[in-house]
Amino acid sequence: MSKRNTQSAKTAARERLRVERERQAKRDKVKRQAIVGLSVVAVLAAAGGIGYAVVQNNKPSGWEAAKKATLVKPAHTTGKDGTTVVIGKDTAKKTLVMYEDPRCPVCAQFEQASGATVDKDVEDGKYKIQYVGATFIDDNIPGEGSKNALSALGAALNVDPDAFLTYKSALYSAKYHPDEQEDKFKDDDYLIKVADTVPALKGNAGFQKAVKDGTYDKWALVMSEKFNTDGKKYKFQGTPTLLMDGKKVTGSDGQNAPMTQAEYATAITKALKG
Repeated sequence: MSKRNTQSAKTAARERLRVERERQAKRDKVKRQAIVGLSVVAVLAAAGGIGYAVVQNNKPSGWEAAKKATLVKPAHTTGKDGTTVVIGKDTAKKTLVMYEDPRCPVCAQFEQASGATVDKDVEDGKYKIQYVGATFIDDNIPGEGSKNALSALGAALNVDPDAFLTYKSALYSAKYHPDEQEDKFKDDDYLIKVADTVPALKGNAGFQKAVKDGTYDKWALVMSEKFNTDGKKYKFQGTPTLLMDGKKVTGSDGQNAPMTQAEYATAITKALKG
């Protein structure tokens, strides 16, 4: 091989090496830029995630959000905020006001003992009932079931007053009413399961949507405030409390609601004569 050919080969090799080094340098530069870009994206994503988390944590949710929501009144209610719930015949001259908390075990005892009598008396036109829902057990235990069940009762009332009464009885029944410490009523699916025992509510898509969407959550909170206001006015705080003509309807102790069917029959007869 001549010296010229040898020199040409060396020159060509150096050129290939130079080109390869330039290519590698470009690849390294692109790689560094990609790494920096990904790092920036990761930082921004993390910052955005943290920012989103902070916003979400500070954003009112659940019952806090319900306080600021627009009030939706169930059908078959009257009054400024839809908290006047009166059921019965227009010809009935007297009205029995019933204050109950959905989670209240004593309310469940009262309903199981005398609920059927109340419903029959209303159907017979002996008196109307005015229902006022309370949610104080949620604060005392604590939990959400009283509020959630009261909201579901609003959804039932929106369907039909009879559906409301039947659903209320089902919620207080021995089969479905949970222990006071067990917050089962916070579960929408459980409330819908109980509602499926009520013909007018079984498979009722509108009712189910209202329960799941919390359509009457704000109404439940406003109704609970009515209980608090009336409690101060008539000097009571617990449930069940029964009033007729502004006076308590009590059992034999003269203080608390009648807890047996016999006591209730005596008490309501006396109240109707008063």
